[in-house]
Order: sequence, then structure tokens, then C-alpha cells
Amino acid sequence: MELILWAICFLIDLALLASTFYQILILTDLESDYINIYDTASRINYIVVPEFIVQGVLCAIFLVTWHWFMFLMTVPLTCYHVMLFLKQQHLFDVTEAFRFLSAEKKFRLIKLGFYLTMFAIVTARLALSAFEFLADADDAEHLF
Repeated sequence: MELILWAICFLIDLALLASTFYQILILTDLESDYINIYDTASRINYIVVPEFIVQGVLCAIFLVTWHWFMFLMTVPLTCYHVMLFLKQQHLFDVTEAFRFLSAEKKFRLIKLGFYLTMFAIVTARLALSAFEFLADADDAEHLF
């Protein structure tokens, strides 16, 4: 059961990592004038709400499964996402894009660092769970 939990968390964190990297890539393209501002806004805004939902689900999974350390790690970002959503500041604004471009990139770079840290922890826990599962299966074979 623990192996399935960490495999699911691994896939969720990988999706969040890819989503954040994609957003940084789009913002960098906007900064270099490879993409126009409307395409940037539509691409980022298409991803933002699903990313917030997936982050909330990941936080809830850690709460329900009693993984307190991981839950406490994910709560601040989840609360920040909820705050942005409630204030309706979660979408990328076309009219003020260039004024907040560096702040948006910094925010996403910080999130990328957070998701990379989570990825390292979840990968280690997944490997540990797989090792324990295989060791338990090996022990069960020797009993018969």
C-alpha cells in the first residue's frame, strides 16, 4: 500500500514539476519576444487552475495518510494557492504582464525549487518503499 502511495505522489509531483517548468519556459519566451503576450496568457492560464487542484490533492493525500512532515511541507504552498485563487490573482494578466514579468518568473522559479525538493524526497521514499516491499516478498518466500 505504501508503495502505491509513493508511486502516485511521484507521478503527481512529476506533473507539477513539468507544469512549472513549462510556465517558466513560456515566460522566458515572452521575455525574449518569441511569443506574444496573448498566447502566453492563454497557455499559462490554461494550466494554473489544474495545477492548484493537483497541489491541493497532493496536500490532502499527505494529510489523509498521516504523513505529517510531507503534509506540513506542502501546506504553505497550498494555502498560498488558495489565497491567490480567492483574491482572483491566480491568472496571468495580459494588461500588466511586462510590469510583473520578473516577479512571475521568480515565483515560478521558487515553486520549481520546491517541487524539485519534493521530487527528491518522494523519489527517495518511493525507492525505500520498493526496497521494503521486495524485502517483505523475499521473506514471505522463505517461510514456505
